[in-house]
Amino acid sequence: MKNCFPRTLLGLVPALILGIAPLDAADSQPNVLFLAVDDMNDWIGCLETTPQAITPNIDRLAARGVNFTNAHTAGVFCAPSRAAIFSGQYASTTGCYETPTYFVHHPEIEALQMSFIKAGYTTLGAGKLFHHPEGAIDQRGWTEFFLRNQSQRESGWPLESWSSETPVPQPFPASVYNQGKKFKAGLFLEWAAIPNDKEEEMADTIRANWAAKQLQRIHDKPFFLACGLYSPHDPNYCPQKYFDLYDPAEIAMPPMKEDDLEDLPPKMRKRTEIRKRFHHENLVKMGAMDDAIHGYLACISYADAMLGRILDALDSSPYADNTIVVLWSDHGFHHGEKGQWGKHTLWERTSNVPFIWAGPGVTDGAKTDVTVSLIDTYPTLVEMCDLPKPHQPLEGESLAQTLGDPASANDRNVYLPYMTPGEYAIINRDWRYIRYGDDGEELYNLRQDPNEWNNLASDDKYADVKAKLRKFAPQTFATPEAKFNLRKDLVIEGDTFRWEKGKGNYKPEPKYRPYTSTGQKTSSKE
Repeated sequence: MKNCFPRTLLGLVPALILGIAPLDAADSQPNVLFLAVDDMNDWIGCLETTPQAITPNIDRLAARGVNFTNAHTAGVFCAPSRAAIFSGQYASTTGCYETPTYFVHHPEIEALQMSFIKAGYTTLGAGKLFHHPEGAIDQRGWTEFFLRNQSQRESGWPLESWSSETPVPQPFPASVYNQGKKFKAGLFLEWAAIPNDKEEEMADTIRANWAAKQLQRIHDKPFFLACGLYSPHDPNYCPQKYFDLYDPAEIAMPPMKEDDLEDLPPKMRKRTEIRKRFHHENLVKMGAMDDAIHGYLACISYADAMLGRILDALDSSPYADNTIVVLWSDHGFHHGEKGQWGKHTLWERTSNVPFIWAGPGVTDGAKTDVTVSLIDTYPTLVEMCDLPKPHQPLEGESLAQTLGDPASANDRNVYLPYMTPGEYAIINRDWRYIRYGDDGEELYNLRQDPNEWNNLASDDKYADVKAKLRKFAPQTFATPEAKFNLRKDLVIEGDTFRWEKGKGNYKPEPKYRPYTSTGQKTSSKE
């Protein structure tokens, strides 16, 4: 017989056992469960793309909420995207085109978590919400921010997702692309399975378990619980069972066009052809492209499983019916499309992201292709949670009305800044217009050319289209903010840190790299 008890009643059980009544969902502000993933493109199951990852937990969240199929990032890689989400302002306003430290350059900006704490919320954070290196987390406004160990807290709050405490495959490095090399920085194009019995030692597992534990607690105030997973960011390491979900012989390759770069503006063509030769063509020569995609899909499924732990904890908690769930990825990721591997582009593969909302005020089981941006997150939560407006103007648009009635939503133009002032994309359902300042343009008819294979910018009959789209770009662009130097500018003060030019006392430790042989070559690029 089907269980007829509503989730709310089931969730009351642990609270009643403890003799404590949870907040009445009808009389309180909604809680917010804010879930972030890193480098996850639109290959999740509920977006029905090719290839398609196995993501049952993300899919079930989409089935009870609004799934935005045409959502776009607010920055083309981790640092500017996350700075835009938490500040509510684009890089072209803050100057944070390549730096995450909006809170240092513009201390007057009130970050998202600050608006929640001002509204009386408990604010709980963990994992990759901000950028992952030292000094990148905005420490303001958190009731508690979880780090795995005290040494992280005393060294600038780096995430260190792959450290001496976390399992890595042996031999190391593992992928054919990196065997025999040493890494200067990251672990790019690196993939492998780790033993299943090591899953609980992984950083993202620890973070997901911590978030689930917060949902098992009794909260006497509404909460903003934010948890960021590092997966499927490279290295694509995850337990063997997630690799086993896929038959490598049956993984469909993404659509590609061999001469796709030939109609680009000269400067961009040169830049992307260099990148194509260095990464894509080497992978093809090695016969490793399908293996690399397999590793990425496995890590999407691992991230999905960790999200499932958190969602299960919510469903069994007293807060199941009064919690808004927001799931987002900071940007997408190329896997050979246009010859690229990674992000850092203004094309669809970088910009299109998973973006799913569920909970009170959100329509059940709706899918919409209305164009939206991650920059819309802050103003949407301000409206739905009755938060005080922050000091700075918010540059997105509230999606509250769309979430309540997605069928009535009108499409709009969405702006995406690049890494240099004057470079950007304007995107809607029909068009993607890209401008590289004085270095050229691209224009794609997305209805007829969803893969963006035919650049129409040089065709005079589309001059009016370009002119109309250009009107949605900023009239002025902020000067890029200077990057900080870890050794010279990061000041460690006990459990916290601050940035101050020339006053740094930070002493970096060598990155943990468990090489299994000697004499490796150093990788020239990551």
